[in-house]
Amino acid sequence: MVATSASKRAVFRTIADTDEKHWPYYRCPSKDYTADDLDALKHDVSTLAQEWFQHDAHDNVEKFISLCPLAYFEFAPYDTFPDWHTQSKPVVPMLRSLMLMHLHGWEHETPLVTYLDEHEGLADALGFEGVPSQTTMWRARHERFNQELRRAIKQCADFVRIHATWNRVEVSDTVNSRDDSGSSRRGSSETSEEPIQKEVLRRAGELTDLAKRLLFPAFGLGREKGRIHENAFWELQTYTGLRDGMCVNEGARSFLLDSTRERTPLGHIHRHYLRKLSITEIREMYGRAIRRLLDEAEQTSAFHRAVTVAIDITTDTPFTGDREGFEDDIIGTKEQNDEYAYHWATIQIVGEDLPLILDARPVRKDESRRSIVIDLLETAEELVSIDLVLMDREFDGQQILEKVVDRGLDYLVPKRKRTSEKAKATQLEQRNIEEYVEDRKLYLGRNEWHETRLIYRAKEDWDGDFKDGHERYAVFMTSYLDAAPVVIDWYGDRWGIESGYKSLKPFMADTTSKHFGLRFFYFAFACLLYSLWRLVDLLLQLQFSGEYERDPLVTANDVLTLVKKRTGVG
Repeated sequence: MVATSASKRAVFRTIADTDEKHWPYYRCPSKDYTADDLDALKHDVSTLAQEWFQHDAHDNVEKFISLCPLAYFEFAPYDTFPDWHTQSKPVVPMLRSLMLMHLHGWEHETPLVTYLDEHEGLADALGFEGVPSQTTMWRARHERFNQELRRAIKQCADFVRIHATWNRVEVSDTVNSRDDSGSSRRGSSETSEEPIQKEVLRRAGELTDLAKRLLFPAFGLGREKGRIHENAFWELQTYTGLRDGMCVNEGARSFLLDSTRERTPLGHIHRHYLRKLSITEIREMYGRAIRRLLDEAEQTSAFHRAVTVAIDITTDTPFTGDREGFEDDIIGTKEQNDEYAYHWATIQIVGEDLPLILDARPVRKDESRRSIVIDLLETAEELVSIDLVLMDREFDGQQILEKVVDRGLDYLVPKRKRTSEKAKATQLEQRNIEEYVEDRKLYLGRNEWHETRLIYRAKEDWDGDFKDGHERYAVFMTSYLDAAPVVIDWYGDRWGIESGYKSLKPFMADTTSKHFGLRFFYFAFACLLYSLWRLVDLLLQLQFSGEYERDPLVTANDVLTLVKKRTGVG
């Protein structure tokens, strides 16, 4: 069948009528994405593909790529060519053609250009005025679009393949393609090195069964055995967390219809038992669950418990109700505004290792950053061997740093610039010095000092418009003396925690409750769902390629859809 205007309208109507789906994603009121956010772009392509290939009229992946809306996205930050050059070579057709290359498994541009020549009308459908040259396509891949965008387009192609295969739409990774030498680049599907997405999804289903056996036994409500199995409570929590903006009451009603169980808990009963859990009990259950995930990951060759960790504090959704009597729990945000929110601290594996969230804890008013760091490190060190601790500048106090060193650990943290650091940075700017290192002693009191090393690094994107020259420099402190200043490059690993927080928020059940323990449980359970996704993805990657990369093979939505099916909630 052929896609029609009616079939396309039906797909977008389905997305618009589904509460947990948003398209385009950056316009979702509860998200903080922008029109140039690649995570939002990948989410949009995956969401549209998921609905597109369920329609009986949509049985062609090339048609999907040709019709997939991309023009709304702001590609300018990832396009290195000037505007005058892109007028004759618009970005959307180029990116669609790159997506087509990934779908068919071509490693070179020549098979793509040949394919467009041989299939009349395809270049026009992609948006070209004519078939592009091999040189044009080569420059697009290697010079025009940066690595971040190219990686995102490849992931978009993977999502298209997954959803097409799942709906029995054929996706050829060969198309009789030949490399530049004229010989076939691939053999049969049995010998292909690329993962066959249908098999990926089948294995993901098996692994989510494994995850169910790993996570649920770590939790307990302390209730007497009744007619409702305790796993039904955790399935309800999972079910609610996987639906954007759904609260437990609403989730319990929907769960009653969707679940294969004869008996399921009501929303108020579910919350009643969760409220009885103390913060200590929640963290102990979390620790048991994450230890099970780590034990499973450690059985692979890709994970070893010597890791870099990042400590950070994130805020819940801003609280808009009356916080009278809850001022110690619902506190101000980092931003200079009048917003208040619950605060949660986490310690997460970053860098090239599996990005599991090792521990989470609440943060209350006037709680010292030192006690938070010590608490999280004590828990994490029982689980993994820590090589380096990354923190942001709110943790730059010398008492905190001394405690990290006392535990035999190294740290890297940006320093808030005081008068002396501003003066030094201004001198460096006047002399146009890119990098400077100096040793410093920080006073601890009682005639005791903390020895650290300060590294001044000029910002690559500094344009000289700042009035104060010191703004050109970032200042870091580290105990990793032998590696400084190379160690600064490692701080980029910490930003993995920021993307992790973005992925966390869709997993949290919605609530307006002020109950501190209940709010924390929702956050902690979302951390586990995120960690579950990353473990499943690790095992899948090793199954099909024998190697692990932080860029996921399957999306959280794909894996968690299978979780819903395998736990009887889908």
